Amino acid sequence: MVLRAYREAFAGLPRDVWLLSAVALVNRAGTMVLPFLALWLTERRDFSVPEAARLLSLFGVGSVVGTVVGGHLTDRIGPVRVQASSLAAGGIVLFLLGRCESPSAIGALAFLLGLIGDAFRPANAALLTAIAPPDRLMRAFALNRLAINVGMTIAPAVGGVLARIDYAWLFVVDGATCLAAAALFLAFFAGRSPTTEDDDEAAARSGRGPWRDGVFLACLGAAFVVACIFMQTMSTLPPYLRETYRLREDAIGLLFAINPLVITLFEMVLVHRVQRPNPLRIVALAALFTGGGFALLPHGSTFAFGALAMIVVTVGEMLDAPLLGGFLAGRAAPRFRGRAMALYALVFSGSLVAAPELGGLVYDRLGPEALWHGCGVAGVVVAILYLALARRVDRAESAAAPADR
Repeated sequence: MVLRAYREAFAGLPRDVWLLSAVALVNRAGTMVLPFLALWLTERRDFSVPEAARLLSLFGVGSVVGTVVGGHLTDRIGPVRVQASSLAAGGIVLFLLGRCESPSAIGALAFLLGLIGDAFRPANAALLTAIAPPDRLMRAFALNRLAINVGMTIAPAVGGVLARIDYAWLFVVDGATCLAAAALFLAFFAGRSPTTEDDDEAAARSGRGPWRDGVFLACLGAAFVVACIFMQTMSTLPPYLRETYRLREDAIGLLFAINPLVITLFEMVLVHRVQRPNPLRIVALAALFTGGGFALLPHGSTFAFGALAMIVVTVGEMLDAPLLGGFLAGRAAPRFRGRAMALYALVFSGSLVAAPELGGLVYDRLGPEALWHGCGVAGVVVAILYLALARRVDRAESAAAPADR
C-alpha cells in the first residue's frame, strides 16, 4: 500500500521535469550560506541583530529587482539562458562575499547576490510550467521542490559542521555547487526550446494578464504574509535558537534539516492525495500550520521542542507551496508566463526585504515572544482570506460551467 502510493505519486512525469529537478538537487545541496548568514554577520562580523537584519534586507531588495528583471528576460530571451546565467554568476558572487568585512561591501554583494539568484525563480517556474502537462503541474512543482529539499536536507547539516570549522568554507562550497549546477543545466538544456502548450488553450483558461486577475493578485498578497512568517527562519530564528534554546551552530543546522527531510519523505505523496483544481481550502489550512508552528516557539526551550515546532511549520509548507504554485501557474497564458511567475516570485523576494526588517524590529522592541505569537495571529487572518478566495473561485467555475456545455 505504501509503495503503491509512492509509485503513483511519481508516475507519469516527463523526462525534462526530472532533469530540471536534478539540476535543482545539485544546486541546493550546496546552499549553505543563507541559513547561516545571520549568524555569520552577528558572530564573525560583530553586527547586532537589527544591523544584520538590515543587511539581510539588502539581499531582499536585490531579490525584488532580480525577480522583475528575470521575469522580463524570461519572456524576451527564454528561461534556459536566464537560469544558466543566474547559476554561474551567483557562484562568483558567493566567492567574493565570503571575503568581505566592511558593511558597505557586504551590503553591495548581498544585494547583487539577491538580484542574480532570484532572476532564476520566474525562469525556473516558466520552464517547469512549459514542460509539464496541466493535469500533472502540481506534482511537477512538488518534484522540483522535492529535489530542492533533498539538497537542503544535506546543506544545513554539512553547513553547520563547516561553520564550526571556519565560516569561509560555507561560501566556497556554496559557490562551487552553483557553478556545478550551471554546467549540469547547460548539459541538459543548452540550445533547446521546450515544448509548450497551445497558446490559445492557455489563453482560454487565463483570458487576461495576471495583473488583471483579482484572484491571482489576492493570492499573492496572502502568500506574501505567509512568506514573511516563514522567512523568520533566515533572520530572527537563528539568533533566538542560540540565545534562548542555547543551541550551537551544528544543532541549529540539524534543526533546520528537519524541514527538507520531512518534505523529501512525504510531500509528493501528500500533494498527489490532496491536489485538486481549486486547492485554496487546503492552502488556508497550510497558513494555520505555518503561523502555528512559530507560535509554539516561546512555550519550550529544548532541541526536541524546537523540532516539533519545525515539523508543524513544515506541514504548512507542504500544503502550501506546490499547490498554490501549481494553481497560479495554471492561470497564466504562455505569453504572460515569465511575468506572471515573476509576480509570484516577488512574494518571496519581497518577503526577504520585509521579513528581516519587520521581524528584527518586533524582536528588538517587543521581544521574541511577541514576534512568534504575532506569526500565529497572521496565519489565522490569511487562512480566512484563502477561504473567501476559494468560494469566489467555486462561484466563477459554476457560472462558467453552462457556457462550456
